[in-house]
Amino acid sequence: MSDKIDKRARAELFRQRLREAMRVKGSNLSALARETGVTRSTVSQLLGEGAARLPNAQLAAEAARALGVSTDWLLGLTDRPERPGDVVAAAMQMTEAARSPSDDQLIGWAREAAGYKIRHVPAMLPDLLKTEAVMRWEYGAFLGKTPDQAISAMRDRMRLLRDGGSDYEIAVPIYELESMAAGEGYYRSLSRADRAEQIAQIAETCEELYPRLRLFLFDAARVFSAPITVFGPLVGVIYVGRVYIAFRESRRITSLIDHFDWLVREAEVDAREAPDYIRGLTRFLDRG
Repeated sequence: MSDKIDKRARAELFRQRLREAMRVKGSNLSALARETGVTRSTVSQLLGEGAARLPNAQLAAEAARALGVSTDWLLGLTDRPERPGDVVAAAMQMTEAARSPSDDQLIGWAREAAGYKIRHVPAMLPDLLKTEAVMRWEYGAFLGKTPDQAISAMRDRMRLLRDGGSDYEIAVPIYELESMAAGEGYYRSLSRADRAEQIAQIAETCEELYPRLRLFLFDAARVFSAPITVFGPLVGVIYVGRVYIAFRESRRITSLIDHFDWLVREAEVDAREAPDYIRGLTRFLDRG
């Protein structure tokens, strides 16, 4: 709260919030007096109608501690009752990630965000667009997740997309697709036939599902992004390997959305052009 209020109005607000916090906590005069180290009559005076008395800093802090709320909230300095540490915990969480980014946690967030746009920068190729052959090649070596589990998760996410629950925007660095097509780096053991099938599937899927699915390709020599997913206005997630760092505070989510939209504006290949560009990657098939 930013508006200045006089002492009597603040005292009335304090009484209202103290009563509410006691109700939620299931406390009473005697219990609060005991936990704050004052007499029952002192607490009674704080709650008395029409009294202009505010507690001293020590009593306000002890009452907030006992009731599990912030002192600032009791005194009308903020509209959020959580204590500072609880605000941080509610706004950000760290969730253990599976060995692959295709797991129940991501699907749960996607279901929660049904009807909202989902923005995604994958760590590699997006699982949503992979062929089953590529997923079996990739997840066969992963610990803690079988290829069948990864394929099942991919099908669940594709089903959500085809059911019209959410639009997807995906931004991928061009070098990732070129490396896959050429069988270089991470993809060096992926067969030519599997790479050719993967190129065709990405192009066909993007063409079939446009505009519900929009793929943008950016030049990582000019712009960069860590792997992120933004589930509408609800959750923003950064993938760091072993954990997801998930944000629910609106300003942080807005920052991730702004970052993603910047990638889209800077994209070398627009979603409308993506299918033709991807088909052209067949020129890399025999380069590796």
